[in-house]
Amino acid sequence: MTVEGRVAIVTGTAQGIGSAIAAALGDAGAVVHGCDKDTVDVTDPAQVGEFVARIGRVEILVNNAGGVVGQVGRPLEEVSDEDWRTVVDANLTSTFVCTRAVAPGMKKRRYGRIVNISSGAGRSVSLTGIQAYASAKAGQIGFTRQTAHELGPYGITVNSIAPGFVLSNPSSIAQYESYGEEGQQRLLESIATRRVGVPADIANGVLFFASEEASWVTGQVLSIDGGYSIF
Repeated sequence: MTVEGRVAIVTGTAQGIGSAIAAALGDAGAVVHGCDKDTVDVTDPAQVGEFVARIGRVEILVNNAGGVVGQVGRPLEEVSDEDWRTVVDANLTSTFVCTRAVAPGMKKRRYGRIVNISSGAGRSVSLTGIQAYASAKAGQIGFTRQTAHELGPYGITVNSIAPGFVLSNPSSIAQYESYGEEGQQRLLESIATRRVGVPADIANGVLFFASEEASWVTGQVLSIDGGYSIF
């Protein structure tokens, strides 16, 4: 997939999927600028604006930052306003803020590749039971389609990836371990390929969407989940 010389921003690169995406783009020849919550608050327009301004030309944006932000599933009536906003901001607001920041430059150059890392939870339900997470990830998919429609005339594509269960960080590993041997077996039996995902599986999808070869692909949601979503 051709990304040689392209300038990319990848959010949420501290570990797991984000780290794998940044590495894959870099190995393919892109100039990658990664950030995580310790370097740039991607829900803060001022910090994001300064980050983008320092880089200058941005041709690829991967909105990967997000996750469950340390939360666990609880009954709806026990979810506080703050907990709801925290998860929605981390996953959906960050996608909006970062996309808005790079859009003017991409439109001026009439070229751009934007890839939003959603989740299978955004297409179905969350295995974590976190209502805000499922809602924010579904919102990312809607945002993908709307911005693909708006930005397409400027040579900018916007696509989304909906990962299945990926062992990518301490939260997902702890979740998997909490299922126990029987629960893990049930999960594997619900996946056509009979394995959970690894970060490189998602990075491979990003490489395609970010490439020259994907210039006529936009507004799409690609489930990378080993076939989990076909059941």
